[in-house]
Amino acid sequence: MSLKKQIDDKLNQALKAKDKNIYPTLRLIVSAIKDLEIAGRSKGQKEIKDSDIISLLKKMIKQRNESCEVYEKAGRKELLENEKKEIDVISTFLPKQLSEEDTKKICEETIKSVGASSMKDMGKIMGVLKTKHADSLDFSVVSKILKGILN
Repeated sequence: MSLKKQIDDKLNQALKAKDKNIYPTLRLIVSAIKDLEIAGRSKGQKEIKDSDIISLLKKMIKQRNESCEVYEKAGRKELLENEKKEIDVISTFLPKQLSEEDTKKICEETIKSVGASSMKDMGKIMGVLKTKHADSLDFSVVSKILKGILN
């Protein structure tokens, strides 16, 4: 079952159950997917791929994490909680991310395989990691780990 179909099914279930904690976020996701489809059609793309939806969901989570930081600094707890709930809903459709320990092991192995020795090689390392582990790594964590190792 495609990721888009899973999201649509989940939205229908939430609407039937009148779950006000979930369906507004699911509507946002469906709307963003439709926008992505429209943009793809203008480029000649017939169907949207799951990988495109995954990158869209990651982008949505990143936006909400940035909002969380702002709300936390401003002391807006109710808005912060709302953003965290949205992150939880969006995260259910993403592949499971590796833990920080596993991410560090993969980064160290990649550094050895590429033969990296300084920050100049970070682009090479990121390229290899994105081709092999695009769905399972959180690249904001990867970036922090690589900077710590290479400095």
